[in-house]
Amino acid sequence: MAEDRIRIDKWLWQARFFKTRSLAAGVVSGGRLRLNGARMAKPGRAVGAGDVLVFSQGGHIRTIRILAPGTRRGPAEEARALYDDLAPLSQDSVAAAGGQAE
Repeated sequence: MAEDRIRIDKWLWQARFFKTRSLAAGVVSGGRLRLNGARMAKPGRAVGAGDVLVFSQGGHIRTIRILAPGTRRGPAEEARALYDDLAPLSQDSVAAAGGQAE
């Protein structure tokens, strides 16, 4: 079903991994994101529930499983329900980076 899928750049923006959709698209276009183990270069690629993303963010490697495509860029609590963090950042690594994970 098409409504169960969303562009990868839009999903990354809605899930609040990047402040703008352009930044998210740049990460994908630059080949710095893997979708289910394969390097992606097209921000228009559709993703959906069950897909696993691996990308760098703020000096950390993020491994995320998509739970839902989402419908809007809502508050952080709503965005957090869109994914499962398979390699959560520890508080020590966040403190060492000098800030928050998001």
